[in-house]
Amino acid sequence: MLPPPSAQSQTIDTPHDTRSATDAAAADAFKSCIAGIAPDALRRVSQKTFDAATSGLEADPQILDQLQSQPEFNQPIWQYLDAIVNEDGITAGRVALLGLRPLFNAVEEAFGADRFVIAAIWGVESNFGTDMGSYPVIRATATLACMGRRQAYFRNEFLAALEILERGDVAPDRFKGSWSGAFGGTQFMPTTFLQFAVDFDGNGRPDIIDDVPDIVASTANVLRAYGWTRDKPCAVEVALPPGFDYSLTSERKPIAEWTHLGVVPSSEARPLDERDGANLWLPAGHEGPAFLLLNNFEVIKKYNTAEAYALAVCLLADRLRGGGPLSKPWPRDERVLSAAERLELQSLLKSQGFDVGPIDGMMGIQTRAAIRQFQAKSNLVPDGFPSAMLLERLRHP
Repeated sequence: MLPPPSAQSQTIDTPHDTRSATDAAAADAFKSCIAGIAPDALRRVSQKTFDAATSGLEADPQILDQLQSQPEFNQPIWQYLDAIVNEDGITAGRVALLGLRPLFNAVEEAFGADRFVIAAIWGVESNFGTDMGSYPVIRATATLACMGRRQAYFRNEFLAALEILERGDVAPDRFKGSWSGAFGGTQFMPTTFLQFAVDFDGNGRPDIIDDVPDIVASTANVLRAYGWTRDKPCAVEVALPPGFDYSLTSERKPIAEWTHLGVVPSSEARPLDERDGANLWLPAGHEGPAFLLLNNFEVIKKYNTAEAYALAVCLLADRLRGGGPLSKPWPRDERVLSAAERLELQSLLKSQGFDVGPIDGMMGIQTRAAIRQFQAKSNLVPDGFPSAMLLERLRHP
């Protein structure tokens, strides 16, 4: 029986029922999205596989929260690095390298990748297989294929995840990983697995969850495919001379030119080829460490686009190789901008005629170039760093 009109109206207006209606609409939209993906999926997998994976499948709204709070982009870089490049991580990496020396010898010989970088990626991604994530990959990729930004990208990952089940490479109950759908010891996205995973020990299928030889070799295969250059560093801490022109941080130059400008390694490092190109990067501005980023740094960014991630891998690999800590400390008293403040900073720069690219809260190349231009115009050190002081200056021109 329907309630009288007045009571019906009161029921509809309650927050609980509004929330229920919103949830129901979202659930229906998700089902419609999966139904829309079905034709593409059925060109790659059987009806049986598709039905088994999607029967009763529901979106996971918590995943969208994770998408907005990635530590690589939202933590101060020194805090992110502290959690990765520390004594526990260094010790665990050295134990793995020593215990698996014959395997790393064979993988280096086969793929030409650097064992210390492979070990660093393994450590950063899953703490050497001890924390590979608990999100079901099918649910994670399906959620992101239908909700949030980058739906086209995650739609392809969802289809690839279904294909992995179809091939029998991963059992459904073992197919778990990060909120983004990355899985295994070194957190491959499903498309990466299909393209680059290798059966290094010849047991019949590639296994990056439980099979250590396959984890190490598959990671090496990815690095080789992305253009890794053997016996070259990826990031080198450098010291800058007095009076350095910080506007040059936007340029890529051969090592020889940086050396001519007085930019030199902060400590004894592997020999650098003066013909190699490098960018100068000051992730915390002129008060923090400076780095020359070489081609292998860009290779790691193809694995994970976050610059903080790539630097963590480079620094951990250097420590595993026997290198020491950074020479220059981080400016830990510096307050890092919140996501809302980064958006405000971009909006203020744009309103004053600077090209920041998309207003997305990400301090990318265009935004950093705009910051340098504003800093130079305002007689500030043009290091491209989005500081709290800079935001205040923009608020009160």
